[in-house]
Amino acid sequence: MGPEAAVLLLFFLLPFLIPVIYVVGTYNRLVQLRFTVRESWSNVDTELKRRYDLIPNLVETVKGYAKHEREVLEAVVRARAQAIASTGSPASQARDENELVRQMRSLWAVVERYPELKANQNFLHLQQELINTEDRIQAARRFYNSNVRAMNVLVQSFPSNLIARLFGFAGEEYFEIEDSGVRGPVSVSLT
Repeated sequence: MGPEAAVLLLFFLLPFLIPVIYVVGTYNRLVQLRFTVRESWSNVDTELKRRYDLIPNLVETVKGYAKHEREVLEAVVRARAQAIASTGSPASQARDENELVRQMRSLWAVVERYPELKANQNFLHLQQELINTEDRIQAARRFYNSNVRAMNVLVQSFPSNLIARLFGFAGEEYFEIEDSGVRGPVSVSLT
């Protein structure tokens, strides 16, 4: 086969090779993004578990000073248990996390009424650990949501959406949770 025949063969095969190369490349990118999303979700989950581990110590410390705030403490414990048990989609888990955040805000409101608690070294240490953990949760959440955005763009953009649909790739859910309010002052309304 001479050079002219090779060029002619390449000329006829090229229209078939370009789409095949594109499909393979897009498929591999979708697989990579799926694993990246799963890995980044694992990072979020790790940081949430760290928060779950800190909450009982915080509740016990507050309980020692705020004996009359039993309902608030029990609500935090219930919300924590519900968040730990949540294993659904990121959106359903976010609902449970947001309930935990709301209950934690109530706990911070209780803390504001006990100046001696706010001066306790054990409490201050736990509060700082919780602040660090909340920062880590937010960083992991942003990383996860960034990967979800990349996946969703590829799954929904043309022509990669055709390949995604052909191979069963679907968009991922964002993980949106409220800020815990552990940093700032708590506004308490008596009305």
